[in-house]
Amino acid sequence: MANHKSALKRARQNTIRQLRNKTYKTRIKNVVKTVRSAAGENSSETALNDLNTAKSVIDKAAKKGIIHKNTAARKISRLSKLVK
Repeated sequence: MANHKSALKRARQNTIRQLRNKTYKTRIKNVVKTVRSAAGENSSETALNDLNTAKSVIDKAAKKGIIHKNTAARKISRLSKLVK
């Protein structure tokens, strides 16, 4: 464990950020899952609505630096291709 004051603060910040990032990543996984299930059921209207929601969530996560921008683009591209 850290001994210096600044290292202790850094450790606290890391745990807070880790929890925050975990919630965003879980949200991404759930949204992707709903899009895939909607595409599998051949319900195009709900799939398009879910796709727009997924795009928004993924882009926000990339903007905040939780996932890399290329990873976000790849996920969105694959989901769009699936729904199309």
